Amino acid sequence: MWTILQIELFKIFKRPRTYIAFVAIAVIVWLIQLAFYVDGGAYVDFLMQSIRADFYVEGKILNGYFICYFILQTLLIHVPLLIALIGGDMIAGEANMGTLRLLISKPVSRAALISGKFVATMVYTLLLLIWMAFLSLGMSLIIFGTDDLLIFKGTEVVLLEKADVLWRYVAAFGFAAIAMTTVAALSFFLSLFAENSIGPIVTTMSIVIVFTILTSIDLPLFNAIKPYLFTSHMLGWKGFFDDHIFYNSITRSAIFLLAHIGGLLGLSMVIFRKKDVLS
Repeated sequence: MWTILQIELFKIFKRPRTYIAFVAIAVIVWLIQLAFYVDGGAYVDFLMQSIRADFYVEGKILNGYFICYFILQTLLIHVPLLIALIGGDMIAGEANMGTLRLLISKPVSRAALISGKFVATMVYTLLLLIWMAFLSLGMSLIIFGTDDLLIFKGTEVVLLEKADVLWRYVAAFGFAAIAMTTVAALSFFLSLFAENSIGPIVTTMSIVIVFTILTSIDLPLFNAIKPYLFTSHMLGWKGFFDDHIFYNSITRSAIFLLAHIGGLLGLSMVIFRKKDVLS
């Protein structure tokens, strides 16, 4: 499978559109950092209005940890759409080019082919998150420095000491990797049913958007189905930034997402083994 993985990674990164996601993330992160560098003080003053009457806060609120948290809240909602660009193209793209039939004629099992393609999709997803971590956390710390992290969560404010923050970001990005791999697995699965990558990509985006909307609406009917939507668990990374971390809740969300990944990969293998490839 190692040879298949190398070939698939080569095919992924030789396509110019592969780098769209990396460029898009870089541009967004740099724009956010520039905005905070130029006028971040006004934004912090606006946030602090509600608590300055009751509390005196020392230190540098506008620091790299604060900027990174803001970026994660902004970007991790949209990164799944960028991941779908690759996942939805893995099988459907081969069918569109007429090379899928040639691939399965090689002395390689269909299970090994699917596994190699899926692992390549995972590698792409992880590289994208590492790139995002380098820009949003690494560059923000270089530009804005470090201090305690002040997080505004609705009606409460959480203050985390700077010595207790870095490991939370490592854990948050680890959880985000599981969440983004779930989206990759979904788009990969949908690519089995199309001969053009546009269909799986758009379908994945539509599912993520619809499920996210259902997750955000607070109505009894939707509240009943929220625990069964994978988008309800994708924001589990935020749990690492609570004053008291509820590890049981985070673990349940991670297991739920991992089950989705395993289930979608398993279904992909079963369907591809029985698939009559004509293109």
